[in-house]
Amino acid sequence: MKRCCRSSAWNKGLGDEHALNKKAGELMKLQLALDRLTRAQCGEIVAEVRDLIDILEIGTGVIKQYGVGIIADVKQSYPDLPILADMKTCDAGKHETVQALSAGASLTTVMAFSDERTIADSLEAARRSGGQVMIDLLGVHEEQAIIRLYELGARLFSVHVGKDMQGSRDAERRAAETAALLHRLADAGFAYAGGVSADSIETVAAYRPDIVIVGSAITGADSYRAAAQTIRKKMIEAYESFA
Repeated sequence: MKRCCRSSAWNKGLGDEHALNKKAGELMKLQLALDRLTRAQCGEIVAEVRDLIDILEIGTGVIKQYGVGIIADVKQSYPDLPILADMKTCDAGKHETVQALSAGASLTTVMAFSDERTIADSLEAARRSGGQVMIDLLGVHEEQAIIRLYELGARLFSVHVGKDMQGSRDAERRAAETAALLHRLADAGFAYAGGVSADSIETVAAYRPDIVIVGSAITGADSYRAAAQTIRKKMIEAYESFA
């Protein structure tokens, strides 16, 4: 089978942890996004799917509602689970990066349209803290802009089709073009986010992301566990079809 994902510096510390993920873990990781949920709902969902996911994302809305303290609470309950804090930082890069990582996150997000100083400060703060920065490319599609982010030291990106853009053919085309560019950058990794469901996994797999971010397809399902199991199975099947 052809490997989709490259062995990159960005994935240090995010290795596979459980048998069910061994086969899929060679291809792409499953990141569960918790957003627009109560604290109680977050706890219930994670308890049901912990062994089926590779990375847990504490979404922007949840952090805004409960503060970074919820990151610390989740980390205390699941110390071995990598957590991404979706801070969507666009200013005060050093402060917000340290804030997220100090609370227990392994990764934090910074918006690609931020000032170069913000991005550079975030990357340096993460390096010093032993964490990672994921650059959210929402609204940024220009090749030179992405290459510049790479030159600044960014190695992990999110190809993000925003909620209000999902279903747009132009958005899908730009996502495919961005994915192709990122595959040409040595040691770069990327996640794909944007309305991912069991029905769309095959399309997403064609972009060959390192991480697939899934939110409401799991958190809005009648059975969180059944939905996560279905998506995990579809991830494996989709990649085998491209072998």
